[in-house]
Amino acid sequence: MHTDTERCVRAVRSKDARFDGMFFTAVLTTGIYCRPSCPVVPPKVENMVFHPSAASCQRAGFRACKRCRPDTSPGSPEWNVRADAVARAMRLIQDGVVDREGVPGLAARLGWSTRQIERQLLAELGAGPLALARAQRAQTARLLIETTAMPMAEIAFAAGFSSVRTFNDTVREVFALAPGELRARAARSSPAVSVPRASSASSATAPGVPAGSAGSATPGVIALRLPFRAPLNPSNLFGHLAATGVPGVEEWRDGAYRRTLTLPHGHGIVALTPRPDHIACRLSLTDPRDLTLAISRCRWMLDLDADPVAVDEQLRTDPLLAPLVDRAPGRRVPRTVDAAEFAVRAVLGQQVSTAAARTHAARLVTAHGVPIEDPEGGLTHLFPTPEALAGLDPEALALPRSRRTTLLTLVEALADGSLRLGPGGDWAEARARLLALPGFGPWTTEVIAMRALGDPDAFLPGDLGIRRAAQGLGLPSTPAALTARAAHWRPWRAYAVQYLWATDSHPINHLPTEGR
Repeated sequence: MHTDTERCVRAVRSKDARFDGMFFTAVLTTGIYCRPSCPVVPPKVENMVFHPSAASCQRAGFRACKRCRPDTSPGSPEWNVRADAVARAMRLIQDGVVDREGVPGLAARLGWSTRQIERQLLAELGAGPLALARAQRAQTARLLIETTAMPMAEIAFAAGFSSVRTFNDTVREVFALAPGELRARAARSSPAVSVPRASSASSATAPGVPAGSAGSATPGVIALRLPFRAPLNPSNLFGHLAATGVPGVEEWRDGAYRRTLTLPHGHGIVALTPRPDHIACRLSLTDPRDLTLAISRCRWMLDLDADPVAVDEQLRTDPLLAPLVDRAPGRRVPRTVDAAEFAVRAVLGQQVSTAAARTHAARLVTAHGVPIEDPEGGLTHLFPTPEALAGLDPEALALPRSRRTTLLTLVEALADGSLRLGPGGDWAEARARLLALPGFGPWTTEVIAMRALGDPDAFLPGDLGIRRAAQGLGLPSTPAALTARAAHWRPWRAYAVQYLWATDSHPINHLPTEGR
């Protein structure tokens, strides 16, 4: 979008928050870059230069605006719509692959050379993978500086920097303030940051406004706001996560969806609460180096980088879908924090009720999951990894013989790396590999593509709930005819699925009223 100057200028002049994260405005006269909705008086057109990423602005020598804090914008929705290598690279960078495996690791996952991926990202985003990862580290560093009392040296390594000196230099360059000055400035604007070590409250949508209360009283807990583009309808999003939650791994408690997280350096527990203008997020991590990844996976699970206006506009072109969209706009696709976990659960849920699927998964967790402690609730385990499940005794599974074969074959493929799922997965390749496994049909493959791979165009025409909804609305109810009709909904058929499912009274479509 940054190449459409006229459209960018209109967005800046109207302070349209829907475009935050889609492009950034660099101001030649001040040397700063802003989000489109920055509250200051817009600069003259001849002084504006538009960039596709914060990293591109930083690479060009601009520093982040202190008023609008462009580093806290929602991510660009473009990377979740596209299936090409650049979009997959961006999803992998957001998932922390460059920090963990370096640029060679990123290139290997994409099947490209490091030179190819550098060239492609520079051409489209104005910055290479290292610069994009650096911008993400700077954002994490600012969050920790402004919202915790952690020592700066600990923040440097928690944010992913290789040295304190690199951390100091990056913060000064990006924000035009030393780390200590950033913390002092935040303390003046919001006393909430003066809380016990590693406890915090912050605002990612309104700088200086504490997140809910004046900070968390629980040591080791980081509280922050996750921004999104309005509107957001939380009913099906949180309803689905809560209704299908695996006991011990997930729960709905005190108006929040809580779950355990398996992370590279340890584990965590997250509590996510829907608010009118943000998602309140409370994270407890055994290792602060996992903060960036934990936030990224929570945003991915809740589909917070989506552009609901673009989605709903397209779906409204169908006169039979339009009333559903108008009644409750802004539905998101409930995804997952762990693609392998979801694939296992999808197999366990084949041809059984939601309650039965939860029971099967809970047994697997109790037998093979890693136990953890949860002082604030009833979470007891991490979901078992494919490696932990690879040695399963099939006779110990209370499943039909064919389903046991399906599950064990899937687990083996995930454990040996022949099947790769997740944000950076190739959608077409993953579908082909899934369909080649015994017991995998279109429904299981497409639900994994929708919720684990994040394909916004995944479609389930054979799903019983979809067929019932279609029949009730006067849409074709046979899979072939419905698929033909759904061609007009592309590339947002996964969102159409959410609207069709919502016509039913199933608990997945409603926020729980009490804890499980």
